[in-house]
Amino acid sequence: MSSQSSPRPLVLEPLPDYREYPQPEMCQRALEFYRDITRRRTVREFDTRPVPRDVIEHCLLAAGTAPSGANQQPWHFTVITNPDAKRRIREAAEAEEREFYERRAPQEWLDALSPLGTDPHKPFLEEAPVLIAVFAQKFGIHPDGSHFSHYYFSESVGIAIGFLVAALHHSGLATLTHTPSPMKFLNEICGRPAQERPMVLLVAGYPKPGCQVPVFGGIKKPLSEIANWI
Repeated sequence: MSSQSSPRPLVLEPLPDYREYPQPEMCQRALEFYRDITRRRTVREFDTRPVPRDVIEHCLLAAGTAPSGANQQPWHFTVITNPDAKRRIREAAEAEEREFYERRAPQEWLDALSPLGTDPHKPFLEEAPVLIAVFAQKFGIHPDGSHFSHYYFSESVGIAIGFLVAALHHSGLATLTHTPSPMKFLNEICGRPAQERPMVLLVAGYPKPGCQVPVFGGIKKPLSEIANWI
């Protein structure tokens, strides 16, 4: 197959599995989802208890249903449970975080982070049972080695990450989205090719008994500040 391969033909099918609900039930389902997702909080204190592999795999399958540009699905998820790999990730992440907090971050950014209590120390990267490194594939590769573009790959992967966070929460797990910058060390540790861009390191597991979270993290903008109707 060459980079100039013929486009796939358009093939249509009846919309599968669509369900329309009576309007009162629609409103109730929307309200119930909102109430459930508001329970989600970013957690930095994780129990070391293992998580069933099936849970993570089903959540990844849910993330893989996300819409993407031209349905190219330009994402890859590396699940890290190996203690040595988690230790290496923590060491590399903390090195970048120290550089950020001590040298790169402007004071305005540090002030914005202060009510969340973050610092360069990331013990949860070793304590949590599961880390999921999410990579964005800038382009695809044909069997003959030629490249083809992935369209809207950043936006597509961002949507998939949102699906994954919601799925993990729905399954009963706590999460944290960690984004040390730069994150190229994840390519090396996870064995991913250089053309893949690490987007986020998602931490997942059970909250530690007595886990506390910043009050500020639970304060969300009201609807009037995040949406309008025209």
